[in-house]
Amino acid sequence: MYESVLFSLFAFHFSPLFIIFAPNLYIKNYSKMKKLFVIAMMLTCGLTVALAQKPAEIKFDKLTHDFGTFSESEPVVTCVFTYTNVGEQPLIINQAIAACGCTVPEYTKTPIKPGEKGEIKVTYNGTGKFPGHFKKSITVRTNGAVEMTRLYIEGDMTEAK
Repeated sequence: MYESVLFSLFAFHFSPLFIIFAPNLYIKNYSKMKKLFVIAMMLTCGLTVALAQKPAEIKFDKLTHDFGTFSESEPVVTCVFTYTNVGEQPLIINQAIAACGCTVPEYTKTPIKPGEKGEIKVTYNGTGKFPGHFKKSITVRTNGAVEMTRLYIEGDMTEAK
């Protein structure tokens, strides 16, 4: 008896789950308390799941654009990457940076609502570059489920005649 009282005092002071592990020592209606505790936990978990929403998610129409062949006499070419927010939260493009200075991305700065579309316009300037094949990358960082996406542009610049 003395040992069970010491154990219950120790458990009561140091364990938040005393109600479950030490029945009938201090609480006369143990089964009712246990039911209330389980119902409260289920309610808390249920509300957490119900209130959780799918984060923003970016989906591009294409990840690569091929300019094909163009002349060194007209070295500036442009393309547009279109994307959709397929998530349930507003999508924000935090950053879109190119691997080099010859490629310049411009993007929608305002948050994109779920289901809406946005654009990233990419301009390649081949002025002063050697003719031939090129492939450049653009890194896009967002607040979405996938935080980083890489876009690619490529083409063949021929010598001016």
